[in-house]
Amino acid sequence: MPAPIPRQRAIPAAEGGQAQAPTPAQAAPTAPAAPAVDGPSTDVPADLPADSPEAGTGTADAPHRPIHSTPTAGPGHLTLLMIEDDPGGSPVVPELLDPTGKPIRVRTARNLTEAERLLTDDVHCILLDLALPAPGRAADGTDDELAVLKHVLRIAPHHAVLALTASGDTERGAEAVRVGAQDYLFRDELDGRLLSRAIRYAVERKRSDRAERKLTESKLRAQENARLERGLLPTPLLDGSPLHFAARYRPGRSRALLGGDFYDTVRTPDGTVHAMIGDVCGHGPDEAALGVELRIAWRALTLAGLCGDQLLGTLQQVLEHERADDEIFATLCTVDIAPDGRRAGLCLAGHPSPLLARPGRPAELLPYDNNGPALGLLPGARWPRMQVELGAEWSLMLYTDGLIEGRIGEGRRERLGQDGMVAMVRRQLAEGLRGEELLRAAVNEVRDLNGGELTDDVAVLMLDRTP
Repeated sequence: MPAPIPRQRAIPAAEGGQAQAPTPAQAAPTAPAAPAVDGPSTDVPADLPADSPEAGTGTADAPHRPIHSTPTAGPGHLTLLMIEDDPGGSPVVPELLDPTGKPIRVRTARNLTEAERLLTDDVHCILLDLALPAPGRAADGTDDELAVLKHVLRIAPHHAVLALTASGDTERGAEAVRVGAQDYLFRDELDGRLLSRAIRYAVERKRSDRAERKLTESKLRAQENARLERGLLPTPLLDGSPLHFAARYRPGRSRALLGGDFYDTVRTPDGTVHAMIGDVCGHGPDEAALGVELRIAWRALTLAGLCGDQLLGTLQQVLEHERADDEIFATLCTVDIAPDGRRAGLCLAGHPSPLLARPGRPAELLPYDNNGPALGLLPGARWPRMQVELGAEWSLMLYTDGLIEGRIGEGRRERLGQDGMVAMVRRQLAEGLRGEELLRAAVNEVRDLNGGELTDDVAVLMLDRTP
């Protein structure tokens, strides 16, 4: 190492790996030297809890714990953690200034064990000597020249890292950047001004990389949402049918992805219109994917000519083979409307009964006395198929339980329930609302009664027949 340059300030013992005497200007009887603490980070991801190890607790065989908090370069001081086997002999000028003229605080660590103790969430950048001893050996038994860097990147994935290497070792420095460092510096050519600029650049580049990664992840989530939406909420196949179709979907407030609600409507060659709506218990990508599978299976089986108990029994087999957990089940409602549009077959598998509205009569729920169990609950279950008279003109609304489980009243202690939903739809029909307009008004009113977004997803579809 080059001859040491006298330090212009002392490193507090709480920051460095060893205690150092303060300069006369720093000695004060009123308070011990301690590093300033920046304000709390504002861009820490919600799913990454802060878990910084406490200073003074590290040991040589302590487990490696990644620092999950995301450091930010705010208006306060920047903090540099310098990891060198001989920090006292470093050519780095200790009084470093950022572009605004504020001092950059420096912590020193002689090895990785000390570094893990000092790597708290207020550290913004790490200056790592690549000549440090590696914590292990490569898989093939040979030494990995960048093993120490890879180790630091594992324990500090959200910090900017500057690699310090021997002068002229450009190849090793460039490889360090390819592995994950923000930049590399030559040990013998370093000065305070260059290091100050490199620290600021590394912090900003890390922030830019982090923002770009978040943007990419957001785009991927949006694409996944679109794929799930196409699978759960498809375009109906009603070519040649006189029936009018409308649908509405609103995700619950607790999820970024669509939940397990799904629906479909198809017309078979004999003129029968088949409609279905279902709900997989639980929320998340696995439940949504299972809903897509059930929806596609229902369409395929329906177009193949299955209906009623035979269809639901086959769907239960699909669910039992595809679900991730034996506790997962799905509710389902299927309606098969005859080619003349005047009657229908109804099957319920643990699902709320549809609402039928006809001119001159109050809207009412279809019979649900023969409601069978939800799919996936009882092996060998049966689902009776009920015949329902619809008439010449009608509107049939199928929905998931998110529409009736919202809270109402003072204190939001009661649920809307089916009776409350029926009364609401009757009033909206009396106001002249139909089709898409009616569904939009119903979902919005349920949300308003709940005092905000619903906790569960809501899917609702409507088929109308006019003479």
